[in-house]
Amino acid sequence: MLISGCYPALKKEAASPFETIVRVRYFYPDFLDDMDIASFEQAITNNLRYLNRLPKERTFRFGADLYSRDHMIESQDTLLGLIKNIKDPDKLRSEIKKNFYLYRAKGRVTSKKVLFTGYFEPIYDARRAPDDEYKYPVYRMPDDLIKIDLSLFREKYKGETIIARIQGKEVLPYYSRMEIEDKNRLRERNLEIAWLKDPVDVAFLHIQGSGRLRLDDGTFIPVGYESSNGRGYRSIGKYLIDKGYLTREETTMQSIRRLLTERPEIVNDTLNYNDSYIFFRELKEGPLGNIGVPLTPGRSIALDSRLFPRGALCFVKSEKPVENSMGEVESWQKFSRFMINQDTGGAITGAGRADIFWGSGAYAELAAGHMKHEGELYILIKR
Repeated sequence: MLISGCYPALKKEAASPFETIVRVRYFYPDFLDDMDIASFEQAITNNLRYLNRLPKERTFRFGADLYSRDHMIESQDTLLGLIKNIKDPDKLRSEIKKNFYLYRAKGRVTSKKVLFTGYFEPIYDARRAPDDEYKYPVYRMPDDLIKIDLSLFREKYKGETIIARIQGKEVLPYYSRMEIEDKNRLRERNLEIAWLKDPVDVAFLHIQGSGRLRLDDGTFIPVGYESSNGRGYRSIGKYLIDKGYLTREETTMQSIRRLLTERPEIVNDTLNYNDSYIFFRELKEGPLGNIGVPLTPGRSIALDSRLFPRGALCFVKSEKPVENSMGEVESWQKFSRFMINQDTGGAITGAGRADIFWGSGAYAELAAGHMKHEGELYILIKR
């Protein structure tokens, strides 16, 4: 999301699942999985919590086809059983082809491939009360922020909502990032969850959407996305490129942080370029995806929730970084694995975008910061 604005725009964003997901008729990929089975089993266990709490009549759209909630559950139990019991790759591929329909994401118009990026769960030092060092707040959602369903006013706005606030008799856009941070619109309202010591840390926490805040007594506060201010997301990576501070080729999460550390005088203008602002809530477990279950590192993927069925089984093929002894990217290695659509994101739009959750720690940050590779995305459902 930091640098998504750097990529060529889609000529035409697919408007519906009918245009983004197509049934594969003949050529199935080799279903080789580079991770341990236990991690996939954990991802499915979490996912079944989501599916089981839905009403039985709930349906899921796969392109032109509809499937029931119970069919989704049966599909995931079946696939897990096949993977656990069949060790021969050729036999596994044959059984999946016999028992499952496969759908392919059409990808970007320019390449017919899906652009994969990554995100992770950051850990930042924090304090419950501000001081001279820890003075940048992480806010919970304000009580004057309202979400308005526009379909209640016009049928043509079905599925559209806006975030707003009411001032007198006017409905106004909610405060921008600049108004919140520079003009202190939310101060002295007891909305602070904790305080961080670097505004860039706060901004990166917003971009990742979740994280853990480490207090001075060694305990952690897990926080996750609760709402946004409704303003459009604008890429600070693109801003820095347009201003000539970075080139397109060198722009990563790590290079952006390094630049802002070296050039503190440009931090405020850079961060305020993005009007979007995220509000958090404290979590008992997490991080949570948009379906309300914990994400599994390397197994959870974020897709456009308007187009792809939530909680669906996925299979991806792309490239991942190989780390050297200095903690740098040494090379890129092809990989493939089963994943589950358990999240979404403001920059993850259309048939050609996907975001992989890498977990927490040094490698997760490395992968999330550097990954911007094309690949293939498939969706599976039992026949």
